[in-house]
Amino acid sequence: MRILFAAQLLPFPLDAGPKVRAYYVLRYLADAGHDVTLLCFVRPEDRLEHLEEVARYCRSVEPVPMSRSRLRDLRDGALSLVSDTPFLIRRDRRPEMDARLARVLACGGFDAFHADQLWMAPLGELCGGVGLKVLDQHNAVFKVPERMAEHHSNPVARGLLRGEARKLARFERETVGRFDDVVWVSREDRDAVGADARRRQHVIPIAVDPRASAPVARPRPSRVTFLGGLHWPPNADGVRWFAAEVWPAVSRAVPGATFTVIGKGAERVIASSPEARIDVRGYVEDPGGLLAETAAFVVPLRTGAGMRVKILDAWCWGLPIVSTTVGAEGIETTPGEDLVLADEPAAFADALTRLLTDTALACRIAAGGRATVEARYDFRKVYEAWSQVYH
Repeated sequence: MRILFAAQLLPFPLDAGPKVRAYYVLRYLADAGHDVTLLCFVRPEDRLEHLEEVARYCRSVEPVPMSRSRLRDLRDGALSLVSDTPFLIRRDRRPEMDARLARVLACGGFDAFHADQLWMAPLGELCGGVGLKVLDQHNAVFKVPERMAEHHSNPVARGLLRGEARKLARFERETVGRFDDVVWVSREDRDAVGADARRRQHVIPIAVDPRASAPVARPRPSRVTFLGGLHWPPNADGVRWFAAEVWPAVSRAVPGATFTVIGKGAERVIASSPEARIDVRGYVEDPGGLLAETAAFVVPLRTGAGMRVKILDAWCWGLPIVSTTVGAEGIETTPGEDLVLADEPAAFADALTRLLTDTALACRIAAGGRATVEARYDFRKVYEAWSQVYH
């Protein structure tokens, strides 16, 4: 089939969950013999070699420059307040993308339109001549602001977040009804949105390539590591909570440990502190050296939706994980065997301290995680399910 694949991000490098999902779906479709054209936004930090990597799997790549500003966000936020369109959707509606889509469609011949994430779904309304329309719904987006509101101390912010959640919930239900097929990454997200059970739907989890990431050698691990973009509010909230509520107890129990924060925007969320043994690195293109010093990987999320790809990555790297229940949501885990779950600060600190002081336990949890990702989340096995979507 000739597939027009619309993505909100250039799906490379694989440094964020949405990129991982889009990249391996794109790669699977190409390997399965489909002819794919990628239409996507590109940011100033995207490089030519990133485009070239993705182009290996595409007939063509159609990039549309994307830039954001505080002023534009304020404008779109104000307009969203007086309309039914959620802010997160309005912010990424760009006439440049609509124009590029029209030029690509004018060439004709597409059998299917693939919207990667809810943000690209409105483009489906412009694809009247395309026979099959598929939405890859990475998560139940409305759950993100809804859960953020639960933990926000500012009543005005809570009200705005709840209003955005209500608009998104309505928008998501209406949007999935406009597509011929909707693919969810978890049953939890499908059930949360409440999509019409009579519609054609699939649940296909996010998957990765375990063969591309051998377990890291960790001769003298001493770091407790968080890795993820801190520009994403659920990650920022989780790191702040962990640093304030969990880390002090761990650092007292294990004086030689250091909490390391790796990710875009980290410096704006939390500061390095030699006294508290907090090491903030920001975005690191190759974190291999820091991972080799990692004794435990933490996923302290209290908000969010979908699947946390950072757990799949940490399993590939052979790192023992402590996560909240929300952090591990949507992933098939066996707590106590492939990771440790803890939600309250004291329980999280205790679980992490045990991993840092019991080498045998840490090695067993790490080995269990690697076995889980190989068995259940290898894209070569999991993404065969996409053949049911694209016959």
